[in-house]
Amino acid sequence: MLDLKLSDRVELKKQHPCGGKTWVVLRLGMDIKLRCETCGHELMLPRSKAEKAIKKILSEEA
Repeated sequence: MLDLKLSDRVELKKQHPCGGKTWVVLRLGMDIKLRCETCGHELMLPRSKAEKAIKKILSEEA
């Protein structure tokens, strides 16, 4: 299980159609809500799918 916190920046394995790979965590729980830093698109994924899709945590906001 990943140790995610709100406002963490994460990199996903697959690139978004807009060209961005970095996302910001907006909501945590059974679902994880992410916002693309390039175009602002938001999506909600079940935690299991999101954890598989996340390549690495880039930065953690203090």
